[in-house]
Amino acid sequence: MSTYADAPVANRNVKGKSRNRWFTQVGWRHLVGVLAVAFSLFPILFVLSAALNPLGTLSSTELVPTGASMENFTNLFERTAFGHWFLNSLLLAGVASFASIFLSALAAYAFSRMRFAGRRVGLLSLLLIQMFPQFLAIVAIFLIFTTVTDLWPAIGFNTPWGLFLLYMGAALGANTWLMKGFFDTLPKELDESATMDGASHAQVFFRIMLPLVAPILAVTGLLAFIGSINEFLIANVFLTNTNSKTLAVGMFGLVAGERNNNFGIFAAGTLLTAIPTVLVFQLLQRYIVSGLTAGAVKG
Repeated sequence: MSTYADAPVANRNVKGKSRNRWFTQVGWRHLVGVLAVAFSLFPILFVLSAALNPLGTLSSTELVPTGASMENFTNLFERTAFGHWFLNSLLLAGVASFASIFLSALAAYAFSRMRFAGRRVGLLSLLLIQMFPQFLAIVAIFLIFTTVTDLWPAIGFNTPWGLFLLYMGAALGANTWLMKGFFDTLPKELDESATMDGASHAQVFFRIMLPLVAPILAVTGLLAFIGSINEFLIANVFLTNTNSKTLAVGMFGLVAGERNNNFGIFAAGTLLTAIPTVLVFQLLQRYIVSGLTAGAVKG
């Protein structure tokens, strides 16, 4: 029979078991979350430290460098054509992403809702093309644009229109497949009821389908924007003029030389380069996480 003196020991045992149970069920999640956040923030803090370092080097014994200043940001705009690169990348990535998403949505709607000759072959061809790395086609693209430059210099080398066409077509296959799968999840009763009311395919697509597929449009749009603004290989081949370069090509030129000491300027440019992607993600976040919560058909 337990005594009054044994009560505190029993309470401590219960509390110890409660703590162990809490850590087993909940605490380890917080620990993993803290480690993931720390692992993600360390590179950002490292780049921020290098951007504020007036010596222009990546190595520093302190996270906050001695004599921290905004000198690297000032030199970035005074010594380089960063403003031109920034605008070029924003325009190319924004317009190419919008055009790519629009064309992919049209193709996905056709593949999902219509039956026509060559439909299966077209889907398999899109899937097959995505299996090959993009750089394998760079020789063929180079030869095509050599001919195009001779015929129409306005969309050839060193022009934003030529790179726009490449970026627009680069993500069409993958985006079409993703959207087609999303269109397949929507009930066909929506199309049938709208058609019975006299709606055309264009009205069904723009007024009914597009609002319902907003989440996949946001996801594919974000992926297309990130892929376009970060693309380097094709832009490095087709853009040689300083004012026509994109951010990836221009930033690479800052540290490409063997004796260049522009790492501070490079770090400052890296921070500014991340701003458009973060803003686009924040704008599209509610579409990405919302899904089809409202539903399409009332029971």
